[in-house]
This record gives sequence, structure tokens and C-alpha cells, in this order.
Amino acid sequence: MTAPAAGPDLARTDDIEWAVRLLAATPTHEGRDPLLLRRWALAADAFGSALTPVACTARVVERDGGLAQGLLARYRSRPPTVELYTDTLALAERVVDERGWRAWYPPGSVRAAALAHEAVHAHLHHGPARAALKRSLGHTALRLGRWQVPGHVAGAEEVAAHAYARTVCGLGRSPLLLTAALAAVTGDDRARPARREN
Repeated sequence: MTAPAAGPDLARTDDIEWAVRLLAATPTHEGRDPLLLRRWALAADAFGSALTPVACTARVVERDGGLAQGLLARYRSRPPTVELYTDTLALAERVVDERGWRAWYPPGSVRAAALAHEAVHAHLHHGPARAALKRSLGHTALRLGRWQVPGHVAGAEEVAAHAYARTVCGLGRSPLLLTAALAAVTGDDRARPARREN
């Protein structure tokens, strides 16, 4: 999944528009109606914002090498592990200071948001919340009379995880804004706060 395209005045773009851009940049959504993407972004953001606090029960490992991979953090399910990339965390903190965004992202909140984001990936991977997210999006994969199967929306889990991190960490803006700023600084369109791997 690539980062949303970024312009010079990143903070002028609101959090939902960053979520729409994330969805639009996700494979399978090429040519999708922008209004549909916005509806999905709003639903995923509302779902993530409304989640009750989720504990991060995975083992946390800190390491370098995130900038080379375009990662700030990553969840791996086997065994449940959150990898935090200290080089990208340090760059994110510098970007926050340089752009004057400290009121939105207080000291230490980038790391806390990355952990919260990954906790949601684990929560959605291991429990019934994934089905609840699908239902909240209103996308139907299959319909037979009155019977319907909710469809998967690629990227919606990321939007929900960012909204959750913004909410539980009390951030002024979504981590998606910081993602766009990191991509602008590194010139790496792969830059993103998190990626889940099974």
C-alpha cells in the first residue's frame, strides 16, 4: 500500500481526505467513485474512533531499518509481534518539530500511536472485530435474495487503525498526516506508519 500523494501544504488537507487518498492509492480501488471512497473512509474512521481501548499484547521489538523499508511499525501475527523502527520514529519526531505540529503530536505520542495502531491490527486479525468493520463499511461482496456477505475493502483496516490511534492517544490530527509528511521528506511513496504481515 502506498502513501497518499502529498503536496506542499499537507496540514490543509483534513484527516478524512487523507483517508480517501490512502484508499484511492490502494490496489483494487483504481477508478472507484471518489464518493464511494469517501463513504468508506468516513465509515472506517468512525469505526476506529469508536473502538474501546485495545491492549497491545504482542511482543514489542525495536530495531533500525524502517526508513529503508518505508515503515514506522509492523505487526506480524506469527508469533504476535510489533516491530517498531527507531530510525523512522526519530525522523517522525524531527518532522513534527520542524513543521510545528507538536501541539497535534505531543512528545512520545508517535511511538504510542504506532503501538495503538498495531494493537488494532492484532485485534482485527484475531477477533470478531474484522467482521464488524466489514459490516460498518456497507460493501456487499455477495447477495442472494435477502442474504448478503459483507465485502472486504482494501485499506479500510488501515484507516480504522489510524483513527483509533488518533483517538486513544489524544492526537490533534491523524497519523495519516504524519505519514504524508514522512513520504514528502524521504521521497519514498512506500512510507507509511504501519503494515500488517501475517
